[in-house]
Amino acid sequence: MALSIKRQKDNRVVKCVLHRVADIPGGVTVSVANLGGSALFEGTPIGKGSNGLYAVTKTAQIITAADNAATTYEVAKGHHFKVGDRFATDGANGQLITAIDKTDPVKDVITVGTTLGAAITAGTAAFQSSGANKTLSIVPVAFAGSNEDVKDGENLFVSAWVIGVLRESNAPVVNDAVKTALKNVVYV
Repeated sequence: MALSIKRQKDNRVVKCVLHRVADIPGGVTVSVANLGGSALFEGTPIGKGSNGLYAVTKTAQIITAADNAATTYEVAKGHHFKVGDRFATDGANGQLITAIDKTDPVKDVITVGTTLGAAITAGTAAFQSSGANKTLSIVPVAFAGSNEDVKDGENLFVSAWVIGVLRESNAPVVNDAVKTALKNVVYV
């Protein structure tokens, strides 16, 4: 085994977990194959994926209002969407993402092939749908208990909490469907 030294700068992170009550013993392994972001944040909803691995319930906060003819949506940094995912809101069926512009340091611009067909207000939670519908692609069963860096080809081992309290203003954005699925998690 070779010795390897990695030098990196730690950043101060804002915590969102107020109370951790019950977890999945031993934690879970989250697949990074379909993640589009560079970090998995504390409080991120996760659900059962395939082959015994867990997957992230992808969400993004829309930061600029868009009309019903828009095909581009400005979202906050920190999401895990990739080209080919379905982008939906509670009021609009999922459409395929054709491009994601990550050049702006403050926001990302997600482009969909067909408009969502509904006016979207700032602050809306977008999510990955299972198709051209409003159904979550990954139904969450827990939330990630810590911040982890995403490295290509290396799955993440995280603590998965099924009962807890999260500060909603600091946690990754979620909609009512995610909150309903995480019935033992309280957002305050």
